[in-house]
Amino acid sequence: MRKNDSTQTDNLEKETLNPHRWIILMAMMMGAFMQSLDNTSVVPALPMMQGNLGASPDEINWVGTGYILSTVVVLPMSAWLSYRFGRKRYLLGSILLFTSACTLCGLSDSLETLVFWRIVEGACGAGLMSIGQSTILEVFPRKQSVLVQTIFSFGIMTAPTVGPAFGGWMVDNYSWQYIFLTKFPIGIIIAYLIGRYLHDSPRQNASSAIDWMGIGLLGVGLGSLQYVLEEGQRYDWFDDASITRISVIAAICLTAFIAWELRRGNTAPVVELRVLKDRGLAAGVLLTTLVGFAIYSTTYMFPMFVQNILRFTPTESGMSLVPGGVVMGFAVLVSGQLMRRGVDARYLILLGIPIFILSMWYMGHLSSLSGYDDAQIGLILRGLSLGFISTPITVAAFAGLRGRQIPAGAGLLNLCRQLGGSFGIALLSSYVQSMAVLHRTTLVSRLATTNQGLSARVSATCGALTMKGMNPSAAHAAALALVDRAVQRQAMTIAYNNAYLLVGVVFAVLIPSVFLFKRKPSF
Repeated sequence: MRKNDSTQTDNLEKETLNPHRWIILMAMMMGAFMQSLDNTSVVPALPMMQGNLGASPDEINWVGTGYILSTVVVLPMSAWLSYRFGRKRYLLGSILLFTSACTLCGLSDSLETLVFWRIVEGACGAGLMSIGQSTILEVFPRKQSVLVQTIFSFGIMTAPTVGPAFGGWMVDNYSWQYIFLTKFPIGIIIAYLIGRYLHDSPRQNASSAIDWMGIGLLGVGLGSLQYVLEEGQRYDWFDDASITRISVIAAICLTAFIAWELRRGNTAPVVELRVLKDRGLAAGVLLTTLVGFAIYSTTYMFPMFVQNILRFTPTESGMSLVPGGVVMGFAVLVSGQLMRRGVDARYLILLGIPIFILSMWYMGHLSSLSGYDDAQIGLILRGLSLGFISTPITVAAFAGLRGRQIPAGAGLLNLCRQLGGSFGIALLSSYVQSMAVLHRTTLVSRLATTNQGLSARVSATCGALTMKGMNPSAAHAAALALVDRAVQRQAMTIAYNNAYLLVGVVFAVLIPSVFLFKRKPSF
């Protein structure tokens, strides 16, 4: 029976191969790249947006929060939406609305308008990632699945690294509006290619049932969870009553959602969770969450560290990530070639994890006196490791999936990558702040008034300030303020070091999960 099913699948695959599949691959990769780029490119622009729009720091963060909220809600539903409306119409509508929302973000003259279009942008861009990935797996023969997933992964993995460099360059040379407006011509090209060359999937869903309960529970549950992750640190986590209530809502809704989707009477679930019975996909989901954790959290931490501690400009901090991104892209292509030559995907993952741990060790030993070259060693090793980890995980996760399992699996993988990043940023932001307080307390305890080194430094600074015309009392207060600033800077440096080392430890703990993948997946 299994053999007959496999034969039918292979026959269906041969019938549906698109002669323009390489053009479709290019369009899907460009769409996924734009969606992923949009996630990180706005970060360097937030201070300028805040000033232009007259927003507070809390308000301007909704430019990023709104985008991620809508993305994580729609991502797991993307497979269902694709079958419901047709793959071609869904992707074409997604890219057109995404492009329009990007343009309207660039034309926005108020914070409310900008946040609204960012929410639309995130919701419409979600399908470009997951359905784009499942589409290339369907239009290409299975013997080329490693090759096309390698090419697609190249775009997904490099975009988060390129994003800060692109955004920082735009901010320093033009204005934040061009971060959005430059995507318009690319979106139009992608829309043309989809409309001209892509066909609907032969596995179109014929069911007219709509899982309203599942949609509602998913939207409220994931939206609440993402809100807590984005805003929790700002409101002191569970010390704040609203964060506690929203966390409870998220837990109840997501638990009810899982039960509802898995119940026997649900014949048309909005998210096909049963696909996680495949051991390879389950392992892929776990490790993809970890990769999202590593990529987004370290991409978030690095600009914060170098701009606040090492005094890099936004362009310098963004451009410093580019060499590592280039190495990552190279490693993605190399790992794909090695798998095509028969190398076990698990071995490549097990090669990449120690390199990543080593990169975190280097990043965890930077000082407040470090420069551009000092940071590059860790960043390049990070890029090399993630390039060897990402594509093998994706290939091994999809190896056991067939037919309609593929888009469902793609939606879950991309959702977990996004949630992993959100968990990582929330966890490490809170961790850095708490460790900075701890280290500051430790450092201050060693600066007693009897400390001769401290007294000499304060006296020398007072003398220099007095010679510049400052009165002795003001000079002494200014000298103490400079010492306080130096202590705070050192405490933050050690806290960032601790955070990088923590990420390395998390990777090390999850090494055994690699062996959940099948020994020799068939392609």
